[in-house]
Amino acid sequence: MNLRADHIYRTFLRLTRRLSNSQIMMLLAVVVGVLAGVGTYLFEMLLYGIKYGLTNWFPVDSAHILFLIYPAVGIILATLFVKYIVRDNISEGVTRVLYAISSRNSRIAGHNCWTSIVGGATTIGFGGSVGPEAPIVLTGAAIGSNVGRIARLNYKHTTLLLCCGAGAALAAIFKAPITGVVFVLEILMLDITAGSVIPLLIASITATTMAFMLRGFDPILAVTLAPADAFELWQIPLFILLGVCCGLMSWYFTSTNLRVSTLFKKIDKQYKKWIVGGTVLGVLIFIFPPLYGEGYEGFTSLMHGQAEKLFDNSLFYRFSDIDWVVILFVIATMFFKVIAMASTNAAGGVGGTFAPSLFVGAFTGASIALLCSAFFDWDVSIVSFTLVGMAGVMSGVMKAPLTSIFLIAELSNGYGLFIPLMITACISFAVDYYLDPDSIYTKQLRLRGELLTHDKDQSVFVFLKLDELMETDFLRIRENFTLGDIVHIISTARRNIFPVIDNFGHLLGIIQLDDLREDMFKREKYGHPISDYMIQPPDKILEHEAIQSVVQKFEDKHTWMLPVVDKQNRYMGFISKSRILNAYREQLVKIQQ
Repeated sequence: MNLRADHIYRTFLRLTRRLSNSQIMMLLAVVVGVLAGVGTYLFEMLLYGIKYGLTNWFPVDSAHILFLIYPAVGIILATLFVKYIVRDNISEGVTRVLYAISSRNSRIAGHNCWTSIVGGATTIGFGGSVGPEAPIVLTGAAIGSNVGRIARLNYKHTTLLLCCGAGAALAAIFKAPITGVVFVLEILMLDITAGSVIPLLIASITATTMAFMLRGFDPILAVTLAPADAFELWQIPLFILLGVCCGLMSWYFTSTNLRVSTLFKKIDKQYKKWIVGGTVLGVLIFIFPPLYGEGYEGFTSLMHGQAEKLFDNSLFYRFSDIDWVVILFVIATMFFKVIAMASTNAAGGVGGTFAPSLFVGAFTGASIALLCSAFFDWDVSIVSFTLVGMAGVMSGVMKAPLTSIFLIAELSNGYGLFIPLMITACISFAVDYYLDPDSIYTKQLRLRGELLTHDKDQSVFVFLKLDELMETDFLRIRENFTLGDIVHIISTARRNIFPVIDNFGHLLGIIQLDDLREDMFKREKYGHPISDYMIQPPDKILEHEAIQSVVQKFEDKHTWMLPVVDKQNRYMGFISKSRILNAYREQLVKIQQ
């Protein structure tokens, strides 16, 4: 493998020796765009083949018992594939991309170029109520990262190619190149410069062109706004209301996902997770068939005013012409979609939250439109409210208002809904941000101190690791030592601070050389126990603690040196404020370059 990579690298150098760095990046962006477009096509074909083969023959006028079985089979197959073939975590695709950028030098394992395709298509094809976008984004990012690795690029350029791959994959799946670029700039936190935007545009356009060539020009959501769907000024209060509802639904989406995930983590055996997840998902899909898979068909039918199609393969098929039943069915489906999605991922399935957020948003917008029509007899366009609702919930869940606005604008083939999209997306973002400032992708990373942001000063801390900055060359003092023992040790010590530990290595306190100076030359006091001079440190640092937290402790305690201990209070070393500041300056210069 290394010989093959070396051969590719030498060939690459020979072909590009007359090109500038910018031209090389543009060329590699084209390569990444082509590969991401092909990868997206293979994913969709595999997903369509599995889903079509499993469900196409079901009668639409009755529920089918296999809905209770398929999801569990898909989760089990995906889990076994990950455990025995992949042997790596490939879930939560966007979160893993963010983690690679912040903590793995933008390196993503080569297997991610195809394993997310297989795992995601298997999960979703068998009914897993998750989205294909996260596996596709991880696939595209892996392609970009590995192209950068083969070309032996530095961190900055590898990160750019990783982002090109992620944006290109998203652009290809939606056939929306602008959305791919905005997604990278808004969610993956890449700086907005000419040197970064141009390769992103090239990769996204290339991948979208590949999608057109391989899949035709039909959009993923065949929506065209009619004159009756045009925005009118009197609807502004309704779109404000929709924005508030979307913000609340976004918070429900994120918090419920976290709660379900926490509950599944308490289950000790994987087979128990299969049983619980498969049962929950199977029952929900059996009762609400639109929850099967990513759900594009469901909200496409809804926005076209064909709500009766939601009842295909449903127990409630014969009630599809009753307005209040339709409204209750839509609202219930909206809430249960989040539980179905979270159960799929927590039980071991492979998928994302991108499509589910669009699904919940579409049903939120449609619910308001249906309620206005049923109870107030207002002429409200269900197409407009469905599309705008998609942007609203996506904006709140992902904390990405621009991505949601441009995605819906591109999917609807125009900007006629731009004003309501902006109103709803911004209000939803504000409401959800007030309730929870983290997106569904960033919460865990921020808690671990591994999240990059657009603030370079803060992002530098992500690259600093406590283990690398900790100093361990301090002489340890036993609790039964006397002053005389310490005086003898000081003659060979290079430090002026000493940790005091017990026989099990637990930190009892510290001794500072300044506190010994008065008595260290008085031989009559050499028999005094060391506890007479020991003090407690102003604070302690836990191993693997985020550097941001460490710096805050230094500021709060007005000190320059603190001990590092593990969770059992065993001494590990010391960390100094000056060493953190020096490493910070070095890393800041590296990032800026």
